[in-house]
Amino acid sequence: MSSNNSSSNNSSSNNPSVSNRAINELDAVAQAELVRSGDASPSELVEAAIARIDEVNPVLNAVIHDLRERARAEAADPALPDGAFRGVPFVVKDLDGPLGGAPYHNGNKLLKELGYIAPTDSTLVAKMRAAGMIAIGKTNTPEFGLQPTTEPEAYGPTHNPWSLAHGPGGSSGGSGAAVAAGMVAVGHAGDGGGSIRIPASANGLVGLKASRGRISLGPDEGEPWNGFVMRGVLTRSVRDSGALLDVIAGAVPGDPYAAPSRHGSYANAVTTDPGSLRIGILTSAPSAMCETHPDCVAATEEAGRMLESLGHRVEVSSPDALAEDLLTNFLTILSTNVAADLDEIADIAGRAVTAADVEAITWSYAEMGRAITGVQVQASLRSIHAWTRRMLSWWDEFDLLLTPTLAEPPPLLGDLARPDDPGTAAARATPFVAYCAPFNVTGQPAISVPTNISPSGLPIGIQLVSGAWREDLLLSVAGQLEQAMPWAQRRPSL
Repeated sequence: MSSNNSSSNNSSSNNPSVSNRAINELDAVAQAELVRSGDASPSELVEAAIARIDEVNPVLNAVIHDLRERARAEAADPALPDGAFRGVPFVVKDLDGPLGGAPYHNGNKLLKELGYIAPTDSTLVAKMRAAGMIAIGKTNTPEFGLQPTTEPEAYGPTHNPWSLAHGPGGSSGGSGAAVAAGMVAVGHAGDGGGSIRIPASANGLVGLKASRGRISLGPDEGEPWNGFVMRGVLTRSVRDSGALLDVIAGAVPGDPYAAPSRHGSYANAVTTDPGSLRIGILTSAPSAMCETHPDCVAATEEAGRMLESLGHRVEVSSPDALAEDLLTNFLTILSTNVAADLDEIADIAGRAVTAADVEAITWSYAEMGRAITGVQVQASLRSIHAWTRRMLSWWDEFDLLLTPTLAEPPPLLGDLARPDDPGTAAARATPFVAYCAPFNVTGQPAISVPTNISPSGLPIGIQLVSGAWREDLLLSVAGQLEQAMPWAQRRPSL
């Protein structure tokens, strides 16, 4: 640590708020370095996170389950694992993987009423804790992750730290708001149609959706949404995303499949020169699903020019398969899985789930799913697999695809969530999943990085998509953009 940082930390006993603020400005790698160097303890990192939560969560509503006493006990425990991120606090999304002994409600009012507690950690959360990380709280999410905004009836809306009138995206919106507001440096997240990348763009963060099979979804699940869902983290820096992927990557026995192992670390990939790459750029939504806002087009084109200045070849090109209809098959998989999810909730509740137990859009999807036969699901999966091969053939000639992450800037709260009009709510989601969802279907890795701020002061991200299993390439190019278009010191006014 520099003498300036040491001085700041040494003065913490006289002015704790200054020390807390300094800690909260750091990314997770830097926080871990503080602990390793002895300039801060795990308890000091936890107290800094608690102080920031107390300061801003009352207006954001990002953290819905407070785990501070548990976190304090873990931070003070000499047996806290001495891993790569020892003492670093993080938040856990209240969906996409349980934290043992903590509430697990999936944004659902029935599970909230039952006070359901998760019995075990997910494999991903267990790996983060084995690296020495400390869960400080659980974050808000739309019910069952079905909307790209975080406004569940069970817990109310989460506000975007950049503008309290706007939403933070979804479904990992609570985690996104917590990281953007400086409560923590890392937020656990999950992505079935963009739910890591959407809040990354809306909150000015880095959001990597890893390859299918890169990160285990065990021990309770193998391929939720028939393989569309991947889990990971939201961060403020590319180096955090790389270093954390080193921690959480890897299959475990019982996983239905695994992405090929990579030699070398993802953390090192962030600073590795990728060479001159051929990059296609796309600024019109796949299959003409929606119009793309001029601010999102402009941000993508600016990123393309920056990539050209870095020595890459950028040209207008994208897979022909993106012009094909994907929505029908996507809805078949989504709706049948929602119906199965409600059956799982019924098992927990010990009774049938009714329309009164869930939100209108959830019930609408479940009803749709119950009307679909197993034969129709198999037909959709076969069609999806064939489409995926047509998609991936484009990467035989190109290294990366550059797109907007979202087709619109972050929307106002209330714009997407329509409690009494599930059809409109589903339709309004389209601009926020149009560029993201295709790569949940193919299983390719994709990353959103926060290159721009709109004229109205809202973050706008761009998305990079690689061929199969090339997270290292995404991290290398994202690292280049982070250096060329620095966003590290860009913070919401909150």
